[in-house]
Amino acid sequence: MNNLKIDSIAVVDFGSQYAHLIANRIRRLNVHSEIVLPETSLEEFKKFKGIILSGGPQSVYEKGAPTIDKRIFELGVPVLCICYGHQLAAYLLGGKVVAGKAKEYGLAELQIIEKSKKNCGIFSAFSQKTQVWMSHGDTVGALAPGFLKVGTTDDCEFAAAVNPEKKIYTTQFHLEVNHTPEGMKVLDAFIVQTGVARTWSMKQFLERKMSEVKEQIGSRSVFMLTSGGVDSTVAYVLLSKALGTKRVYGLFVDTGLLRKDEAKKTEKLLKRIGIKNFHVHNGRREFLKNLKGITDPEEKRAIIGKTFLDIQAAVTKKMKLNPKEWMLGQGTIYPDTIESKGTKHADKIKTHHNRVPEIMKMIEEGRVIEPIAELYKDEVRALGTEMGLPKEAVWKHPFPGPGLGVRILCSNGDDVLPNEYMVHEELINEYLEPLGLSGVIAPIRSVGVGGDSRSYKNPLIIWASGNKHSYNSNRSNKSQNISMEELEKLSTYITNHFPVVNRVCLLLAPHGIEQVAARSGYLSDARIAHTQKLDNIVMKFAEKNKIMDDVWQFPSVLVPLSINGVKKDAVVLRPICSDEAMTAHFYKMSYPRLSKLTKLLTSSVSGVLFDITNKPPGTIEWE
Repeated sequence: MNNLKIDSIAVVDFGSQYAHLIANRIRRLNVHSEIVLPETSLEEFKKFKGIILSGGPQSVYEKGAPTIDKRIFELGVPVLCICYGHQLAAYLLGGKVVAGKAKEYGLAELQIIEKSKKNCGIFSAFSQKTQVWMSHGDTVGALAPGFLKVGTTDDCEFAAAVNPEKKIYTTQFHLEVNHTPEGMKVLDAFIVQTGVARTWSMKQFLERKMSEVKEQIGSRSVFMLTSGGVDSTVAYVLLSKALGTKRVYGLFVDTGLLRKDEAKKTEKLLKRIGIKNFHVHNGRREFLKNLKGITDPEEKRAIIGKTFLDIQAAVTKKMKLNPKEWMLGQGTIYPDTIESKGTKHADKIKTHHNRVPEIMKMIEEGRVIEPIAELYKDEVRALGTEMGLPKEAVWKHPFPGPGLGVRILCSNGDDVLPNEYMVHEELINEYLEPLGLSGVIAPIRSVGVGGDSRSYKNPLIIWASGNKHSYNSNRSNKSQNISMEELEKLSTYITNHFPVVNRVCLLLAPHGIEQVAARSGYLSDARIAHTQKLDNIVMKFAEKNKIMDDVWQFPSVLVPLSINGVKKDAVVLRPICSDEAMTAHFYKMSYPRLSKLTKLLTSSVSGVLFDITNKPPGTIEWE
């Protein structure tokens, strides 16, 4: 606990993917916030001016589910309860929580009940109808005594509720994500009610963090793993400012899993911004050797993380650096931690390469420093700007640490769908047929997230099969195109109501699917070169068409799928929009542009797919 509690908001972490995102949003409103565990004592809670209960991956009625001392609701300070917090408040205070009729992940329309306007407090900041973002399985079946229903959606009767007397506000949806556009207004109204001082700033964070770095490092130096990406570059510069450039040594590892010519571009960028004390190591052979024949995404991520450490140890030994005099530096940011089950009550979505067991052991031993680990990407960019870094370094598109290792799906070629999936596929097609669409469940799997838990499921591929609608921009009747907004609603409905799939992809080429099968494919020189070629085409196209500023990143994913008997891999286009990577929506590219891009790609693949899945339920990367 720190000394700023009197002017601070407590964010109670029940393991939500978005717990720290709430803290991020509070900081955007210039208010200090502190993440605390639900086991925190009542005495400690008395020191905060407001309390926010986060979401979480469990059901409140499960054995061992996290809970909280319900006396916090009697402290006389405003309490805001989100998702799991909404359910927990109802459960503890005499309401009822039940399993939802359908799991709800994605956009929904909130209807504010007119007669509740006088008593709804902070919810008066909402419009009568507004978009919100859902990510839940359970739902509140009955409100606790003293609570009034404020808002409802088609699938959630008690989407927002309030106890006006005690200033307790609860929402099933997530206020803190960008996809709830009016969420920040409600959070701001909550802050006004608490009376907390607005004293937080990025400049203040930088000053505090530099002081903490000096204290943590002491007389030691830092051996920094740097990729040239935004996070590691900002962390490197912060450490150099705090300790001096001579005490921070950088290691850039060319894994062979980078974009085309990325190593040369990165070395040039690092030198341009004044980072000269670093070494480039070509680790292509080591990574490919260790990844040979591996298909499981978690195993790939673990191997990549360990290989980074092995190379770092070898370089350290070669340079005769005393381990007792050096710490390992990493550009870890908060999404890396939370998705890797980095907090007590969180579920693991995927293990980031900077969160493998070897790294976690070093962290426990106090041998790792991560100066920006509590920040999100948007805050990292703001910090880089505060330190004077150029736009080229601060606004570079994110690229995963494991690189193409998680953008090239691998398979033994023997993946087949269970027989019962045919029933699900028939039901899905019954839903799609009136829309003039057909669909097939692909025999590969990808990582997803929903209700703060990991999913590893199959994608659904859809295409226009009738005359009612068409996505083909070459057709004369373009007014019949299915809009991107309609596709977004369709994708959300399918992933919510057909739990065997966690992604939906639109088929851009060929025009339909008669047969789809998994094919054998591993991380090899040939598949890496193929992906680099496809990625290079896509990135140049994005730059030429001036959409780079519109998207967060634009992954090209190579998938081991043979479509209509063509013995080649397929490629998935995954342009997404986000600020902090915890939630995202697919970029609604125009059909003419999609058609032009598809023509550039079709000759070397069996099919071109466009991922129309938001996060949740699909993660940004497929692995």
